[in-house]
Amino acid sequence: MMNEKIELTLDPFGSAAAAAPAPEPVLQTPEEAAAPALDESAFTEAERKMIEDFSQKIDITDSTTILGYGASAQKKISDFSDTALNGVRNKDFGATGEMITTLIGQLRDLNGEAEDEGGFLGLFKNTKRKIENLKTKYDKVEASVNDITETLQQHQITLLKDVAMFDNLYEVNMTYFKELTMYILAGKKKLIAEREGTLKVLQEKAAATGLPEDAQAANDFAEQCVRFERKIHDLELTRMVAVQMAPQIRLVQNNDTMMAEKIQTVIMNTIPLWKSQMVIALGIEHSRQAMEAQRAVTDMTNELLKKNAAALHQATVDVTRESERGVVDIETLTQTNAELIATLDDVAAIQAEGRDQRRAAEAELARIEGELKTKLIGLTK
Repeated sequence: MMNEKIELTLDPFGSAAAAAPAPEPVLQTPEEAAAPALDESAFTEAERKMIEDFSQKIDITDSTTILGYGASAQKKISDFSDTALNGVRNKDFGATGEMITTLIGQLRDLNGEAEDEGGFLGLFKNTKRKIENLKTKYDKVEASVNDITETLQQHQITLLKDVAMFDNLYEVNMTYFKELTMYILAGKKKLIAEREGTLKVLQEKAAATGLPEDAQAANDFAEQCVRFERKIHDLELTRMVAVQMAPQIRLVQNNDTMMAEKIQTVIMNTIPLWKSQMVIALGIEHSRQAMEAQRAVTDMTNELLKKNAAALHQATVDVTRESERGVVDIETLTQTNAELIATLDDVAAIQAEGRDQRRAAEAELARIEGELKTKLIGLTK
């Protein structure tokens, strides 16, 4: 999915192209674009001219124009939401988590047998039969580990593709967000111009002539302004969908990234470490058998046993230290949690702002309606 050019159109189906080619949009995050609250300074000079030129084409007396105004941009947002939903609808990585848990459980169970009776040193006390059993179990577990690892690698590839896809979705969402903002700005410009121009002229004429048809004409035009204002408010609600979509995309993307990182840790660290540990365990047993054959030899043999014990101690400490490391660093979880909280705070703030704007719009509509009623009643006297 590629970045689309912004083209403002009065065609509700979006099939008519703009008279002049639209400039490439300067992409901003919805949070950045929403900060100045529909401030034109967020747009390039070419985009501001596009908004101004488009506002001149709007005819609020045309019912079709009012009904279909910005509908193409709204449809893009709706279709985009469906696309984003389909991207995650069939994604269930619960099985991936279960595979990782099963894998770690198998490694831990087999490792536990190798560490019975005091860690690796306990192997010196094991019988030959127990060592053979350990080898047999190791071979079975290794086959299972390899199968799970291959499946996890396929999941990781899918996750990394999805992460890249969500980056693209995020950019497309920003483009649609900006297009809706341009429709809203153009509509508000037109609404202000008509109310300060045509509506005042009609109201002054009605007041001067006192004719009911002139009063009705002013009333009809005022109602058309109100209808167009409601349409603009409807676009603002759709615009909020794009605002909310941005953090939602990032949340899902972050989840995929964390799962891919966890798979990477298992494949690159946990499994190789486990295999090395088993090699050490079996190697130590072979050394024990060789040392038993020379138990009665010189003090040099005893010294060799001490050195091997010291080496075993260091190897065990190193392996244990690596085993105790977390699958995910606490710094990563802290940063991810902080970003999630910040994201949710931003969403809450934007939603609160949207509610305040809608309440203000409703209050303004009530005031305008009261003024019109008072004016019309006065004109009939």
